[in-house]
Amino acid sequence: MNSTFDPLVGQVLDSRYEIVAKVARGGMATVYRARDLRLSRVVALKVMRSDLGEDDEFVAKFDREARSAAVLSHPNVVSVFDQGISQGQPYIVMEFVDGETLRRVISREAPLRPERALTHLEDVAAALASAHEAGVVHRDIKPENVLISHRGQLKVVDFGLARRVGSPQMTATGVLVGTASYLPPELVTHSRPDSRSDIYSSGVMLFELLTGTKPHTGENNYQIAYRHVNVDVPRPSERMRETGRRTGWPIPDYLDALVRAATARDPEKRIPDGRELLKQVRRSLHELESHGYADNPALAAELEPEPSGGDLTQPITPRPERPRPAVTRVLPKQPAAPVSPEPRWEPEMPASPRTPSPTPIPAPPHKAMPERPPHGPRSQRTPVFHVSKSPVHRRRRGAVALLLVILLTAGAAVGSWWWVDGRFTTVPAMANQTEAAINDAAETAELRLNTTSAHHEEVPAGQVIASDPAAGERVLRDTTVDVVISLGPERFSMPEVVGLTLDEASDALTGTNLVVGKVTEAWNEEKPAGEVLSASQEAGAELKRDTPVDLTVSKGPQPIAIENFTGRSATAAKEALGKAGFKVEVTQEHNADVKKGTVISQTPGSGNGKRGDTIAVVESLGPVMVTVPDVRYKSTAEAEKLLADAGLQYETKRASDFPLPLDIAAGTDPQAGTEVPEGTKVTLLIT
Repeated sequence: MNSTFDPLVGQVLDSRYEIVAKVARGGMATVYRARDLRLSRVVALKVMRSDLGEDDEFVAKFDREARSAAVLSHPNVVSVFDQGISQGQPYIVMEFVDGETLRRVISREAPLRPERALTHLEDVAAALASAHEAGVVHRDIKPENVLISHRGQLKVVDFGLARRVGSPQMTATGVLVGTASYLPPELVTHSRPDSRSDIYSSGVMLFELLTGTKPHTGENNYQIAYRHVNVDVPRPSERMRETGRRTGWPIPDYLDALVRAATARDPEKRIPDGRELLKQVRRSLHELESHGYADNPALAAELEPEPSGGDLTQPITPRPERPRPAVTRVLPKQPAAPVSPEPRWEPEMPASPRTPSPTPIPAPPHKAMPERPPHGPRSQRTPVFHVSKSPVHRRRRGAVALLLVILLTAGAAVGSWWWVDGRFTTVPAMANQTEAAINDAAETAELRLNTTSAHHEEVPAGQVIASDPAAGERVLRDTTVDVVISLGPERFSMPEVVGLTLDEASDALTGTNLVVGKVTEAWNEEKPAGEVLSASQEAGAELKRDTPVDLTVSKGPQPIAIENFTGRSATAAKEALGKAGFKVEVTQEHNADVKKGTVISQTPGSGNGKRGDTIAVVESLGPVMVTVPDVRYKSTAEAEKLLADAGLQYETKRASDFPLPLDIAAGTDPQAGTEVPEGTKVTLLIT
């Protein structure tokens, strides 16, 4: 808010509070951001308007706000630090909350997820529990009076209407001060607030958090107040269906019941105080966190308020516009009425046994006397018009005058009756009636019907859900009444999603007005990755709109690490790889360098595979064995050829000391017939 031209910006109150900037302006006071020079901290400074400083009632109300909030010490209530008067203007020093109001959150983001709405209401309920236990009733709970800091901390502010229980009312008899959209019915009818009044306003606020709309609206505050007194707050889930808003999450039945329990029109049927409201909010929040958005009929039935024993409807009569008389009266000079301190409404209520009628204004003591005719008697008992001297003339004139008076009186009576009562009719009860029955009732009441259809969880198909105006309301004849006919519970058939991809299953659910719930992935040896394996709802099941459906999706075959057995036992390799889920194909071959029974090679030898994959293992048979040939008595050349043909290597060595070499083979080492690995070097003995 622009504070450039505010005269208080830059001033220091009581040599301590330096006003830095204007934050907000209300009907009774302006709030500034200030700096406490003594304690070096930022505070909020609420300064009463200068034109109200001389009004004792507003000064008392301002003082009452400080005292009401000062008795409270709770993290969800804005703390009051100090109070004083500077230059005739009372002020209150409070905790400064750097953030925004809940109204801005609702305007920007509502409808909120149920868990977030309950979390906000939990903090409000905690603040009210502290206030009610201290004997303080707030009387003006609304989103504008709930602040949320940038760190997410919620605080209730503005105890300007708060009062201690048992203290006298600050407003005149028959005058109600409050905010129309959050007004409890009992404050409209007899202005006697208690802790249950705060609960009603909190319930309305929860309705707005869940739906993004107010439960009752009208062209003016009187219409809104009338609906608070005479019409139950609807269930949030019903409002969401009526408005057609798609959020992606349903509102569980126990949250509908919680709103109904907090906003029961009969205070005796309502949640009694902030402590009990806090208990039920936490209970609902635990249920929501434990089971998601699933309904809990048992909890809903426990929270649902009992039906009221009698008719709670009350007439609300706004002050009528009265035509000004043609004759001007000279009234004594009256003092000007004080300006309403807050931007709230003040309807005048009709007199009742509990509400004394306002004292009538006495007739003014002086009147301007009509001008005296130029001729005629001066006595006050003498008529000022000329009187005929003929008796017959006088009798005729009197009869005509009497007839005229009778006709005028009758016409006025008929006209008054028509204007006040005759042109009106009463909307008949239509809820739970068939369409044929309401057509007859509307014809009798001289009303027209505009019917629409909607699904409803409780009202059978073909019967009326609600009417607008509601039953019992007084309307002009030939008025069009909007009537909603039930189509029965709204249900959608669960599609077959098993075997589809996740994207295909999501499209199928969305197209059937259902939503994807929790998605879980699982390994599967047969189904490819991304294919839906199972769903939490059976195909063909009839489900509510926006019911979450949990899906299990395949991640494909589970990867298996491949262990390398090269150089290790082939038997161990076959056993371990087979146990891991692989198929093992074993081939054998001779290898002079690898011991028999050992793995020469493995394919693949590393990385990951999947169950059923084939791994090739080459098992060593050891080297090729050959038999040393018999070379005795062969010539040296023949012996060498025999050894070479057998795949053996050889070296020659003289076997005797005979002086003349004969070049005849005497044998081999190892001897003939011995099996040795191919390529073994054999010693050829020569004589």
